[in-house]
Amino acid sequence: MTATHSLAAEALTLGYGDRTVIDELDLVVPPGRITAIVGANACGKSTLLRSMSRLLAPRGGQVLLDGKAVHRLPAKELARTLGLLPQSPIAPEGITVADLVGRGRHPHQGVFTRWRREDDEAVAAALEATQTTTLADRPVDELSGGQRQRVWIAMALAQQTDLLLLDEPTTFLDVAHQVEVLDLLTDLNRARGTTVVMVLHDLNMAARYADHLVALAAGRVHAAGTPEDVLTEDHVRAVFGLDSRVIVDPTSERPLMLPIGRHHMAAAAPRDVVRQVG
Repeated sequence: MTATHSLAAEALTLGYGDRTVIDELDLVVPPGRITAIVGANACGKSTLLRSMSRLLAPRGGQVLLDGKAVHRLPAKELARTLGLLPQSPIAPEGITVADLVGRGRHPHQGVFTRWRREDDEAVAAALEATQTTTLADRPVDELSGGQRQRVWIAMALAQQTDLLLLDEPTTFLDVAHQVEVLDLLTDLNRARGTTVVMVLHDLNMAARYADHLVALAAGRVHAAGTPEDVLTEDHVRAVFGLDSRVIVDPTSERPLMLPIGRHHMAAAAPRDVVRQVG
């Protein structure tokens, strides 16, 4: 169970070239829970996730996995504990779905270890969970964007790590498949205790599925806590510059954000039209 694993950032500073994106950020990921990172475009969400998976070295501070700096851990040791689905993964040309998903088993294989029954079972389970079994023999580059995204998620699941980081896992998916993927991650969390950290643009999806929300603004944590604590009208205004109304979702009983646009009043029907319809 992942309750034995801890993931945290301490005074983490990240950037590209002369630009600082994350500035002395502190963050503790609740073990065994689902965390969603939200924020405006270019606020550092993907940059933070890249550093937590050690794809980006920090300029200052550190990311700690079980108290050890991730950038000092051996690659395979880290990959057996922590998996990453980046925002725009690239598959080798001509590779089939089954072969790509099978690459998720690489961290579990040694120099002289052959493919085992457990590997077959892990790949089959990942394909079934993402509803991509029928695509197993097809080249990845022939798939639609939504199909490719589900295949990449299958590869991450086949890795069978205790911590799973996903950067926009619902990209390219229609609403029905977005819900299926987030339901799948919830099932994985509930059944195995997998710690899930994901970047999401959709605030309402984040509030509905996450146990813990982290709102970034200007390279720092603006707010962190339960969806009820973070998804408030004041926080939405501060982080996104957006006026909104936050109500209780009657289905999930989680906060539901309703944006207020500049022309929202224009959509109201004239009273005489309302009377005619009624």
